[in-house]
Amino acid sequence: MKLIQIYQCLCDETRLRILNLLRGGELCVCHIQEILGARQVRVSKHLAYLRAHGLVAVRREANWMVYRLPDRPSKDLSANLACLQDCLAESPIFGRDTARLRRLKSRFEETSPICCAKKARISDSSRRGAA
Repeated sequence: MKLIQIYQCLCDETRLRILNLLRGGELCVCHIQEILGARQVRVSKHLAYLRAHGLVAVRREANWMVYRLPDRPSKDLSANLACLQDCLAESPIFGRDTARLRRLKSRFEETSPICCAKKARISDSSRRGAA
């Protein structure tokens, strides 16, 4: 991944908001849409752009597309995501998105398509078992 591709992806507020949300784990397009208060078409367009440039990974679960940060990001991407995390703490919109995700997370896990609900419960229980 080239550094210029990373910066091209980071120059849009919606894409920054999406990356910020995905730092907390994978999310369906429908969840990102609800948190951002944006239309599905707009969110999907930005996710496709991020995916094409290697900043997000995706898996299909039945009819749903579930996005996450890459399992093994490049050194440049990791460094920029760390910097992004520090910078986002200064901007209120990113804090609101994160707070909204925290508020909605339990509802997402209980009422979501099977892709999100099962995955969240499995990873929570495996973390508890590993402790």
